[in-house]
Amino acid sequence: FATLMRIILGQQVSVASAKAILERLDRAVNPLIPEAFLALDDEVLRSVGFSRQKIVYGRELASALVDGRLDIERLNRQGDDEVMAELTAIKGIGRWTVEIYLMFALRRPDVWPAGDIGLIQALERLKGLKERPDRRRMEKLGEAWRPWRSAAALLLWHYLHKTPAE
Repeated sequence: FATLMRIILGQQVSVASAKAILERLDRAVNPLIPEAFLALDDEVLRSVGFSRQKIVYGRELASALVDGRLDIERLNRQGDDEVMAELTAIKGIGRWTVEIYLMFALRRPDVWPAGDIGLIQALERLKGLKERPDRRRMEKLGEAWRPWRSAAALLLWHYLHKTPAE
């Protein structure tokens, strides 16, 4: 739960913003388990930095775990496509969230989060692309690293954050 919650909080915000929210969340609820999260009221979650939308997403995830609609342990035994289908059935969890979960929590070796803005920016910089690649082009660019696209993505993110922009 905590891992998925952290990924949800990282959606569409800077790394620094996500880190600050996570630190405040850790102070508000420890351990970060579904039941404890559901016990927090909306006012507390807003004070931590949750948007109205992310409150809904967090509650949906926590509820799915509490009521048994989602079994985290089962995800470990499922293929990538099955994990994608199961998790995206929960409101607030989309393709990017599942891809990040597959890479970092389930340690799958061949995940390519083609819609990730950091990955897109890294490839733009590395390859000197004149225009931002769309998802289809990103998928094609990622094929060169199959079956180790997760490692390639990690290296590209590192490259982006350690190489000055021109």
